[in-house]
Amino acid sequence: MRNPQHDTLGSPKTETGASPEKGSERRCVLTGQTGSRDALLRLAISPDGHVLPDALAKAPGRGAWIGVSRAELEEAISAGKLKGALSRAFKSGDFTVPENLGARMQAALEKAVLQRLGLEMRSGRLILGSDRIRDDARMGKIAALFHARDASEDGCKKLDQAYRVGLDAEGSGVTGTRLPLDREALSVALGRENVVHMALADTRSAERVAIPLGRLQTFMGAAPAAGTSEGAGVMTGTGVND
Repeated sequence: MRNPQHDTLGSPKTETGASPEKGSERRCVLTGQTGSRDALLRLAISPDGHVLPDALAKAPGRGAWIGVSRAELEEAISAGKLKGALSRAFKSGDFTVPENLGARMQAALEKAVLQRLGLEMRSGRLILGSDRIRDDARMGKIAALFHARDASEDGCKKLDQAYRVGLDAEGSGVTGTRLPLDREALSVALGRENVVHMALADTRSAERVAIPLGRLQTFMGAAPAAGTSEGAGVMTGTGVND
């Protein structure tokens, strides 16, 4: 079923960021494995008949879910496997799979992470600035620590050390999460200059960010962020796909 003409893919979630039916399972149409809907990415058909990413899983109509990396997706597109899998999921072959679907999916997933970070900042829950992050981390006031993809190793190590001190976990090797996003993307999205390191003091905020971040990491073939619901990409058993 296609989306109504005036509905767009990727409608916002609730202000809390919580997914409806949290914990319910969905089946990857390519692998047949299942996982939490928070760990898989939904695809839907646009009004003009193109398969597009529904990164927030909010578009109306029948959806198809995938839990593979971009490399695996593009291999499936080249081999014609994705078209067949989607035809079964959508109960129709009346759609087009864009050649740049992989790029569109990555862009949609990146946007979802940036939007979530922006919401946390506007709610006053995102901590910026290395000095403030370091001080709060040492006092155990940080629930999650993030570094831009192009952050310096030295800067990351200093904040990671402060993070471990606050967690009373010195010697554990615990570190902040290196984001698959560079400082330019983060700075533009958050409307601040030179955003390299970020932190969240609120555990629920960290959980909200972990959901879209885990999806992006899985798609890019990276390990999911600590705290991602059920560990993005961990799938077992059987389930449904719409």
